Amino acid sequence: MISLVSIMENGSTTEIGLIGNEGMIGLPVFLGGEFTISRAIVQMSGKSLKMKSSILVREFKEGGALQKILLLHTQARLTQIAQSAACNRQHKIEARLARWLLSVYDCVLTNELELTQEFISNMLGVRRAGVTIAANTLQNRGIIRYNRGRIVILDHKQLEETSCECYRVVQDEFMRLLGSRRG
Repeated sequence: MISLVSIMENGSTTEIGLIGNEGMIGLPVFLGGEFTISRAIVQMSGKSLKMKSSILVREFKEGGALQKILLLHTQARLTQIAQSAACNRQHKIEARLARWLLSVYDCVLTNELELTQEFISNMLGVRRAGVTIAANTLQNRGIIRYNRGRIVILDHKQLEETSCECYRVVQDEFMRLLGSRRG
């Protein structure tokens, strides 16, 4: 699982995109840019494939199925980034944490997540104390279990109900454009 993060001059970070086995990094390669100002951080190990950018660009320019899927993936990713920006501005930390945990689950397909509150606070762009309060609330409601850098999702349905609409919006867009949910 890979987080795309925006890093500010003061060193603070906020996640702007989350990529699992459904996606790829390096969109600027075929969009005509040489690089991106965001940073990709591997959060959890998994299998990935690597391709030379020159090969990707050549195949993209041929048109056809690869070009179509890359453009649809880009549109879905833009929706995710835009929704993340709106979410960070509009929703409370508890709902954002629930959305983020669901998104992480969709990428790794396991209920057991090794993530520290410090890391989560960096991804959500909030203070660690806010994540602690939100995680404790979710734990007290029996939705997650949290202990020393390990979160276990206990109740997906309750987690979805706690999440803001942003989780569903992104999932629906991935389904509409790519025919499957993320992950």
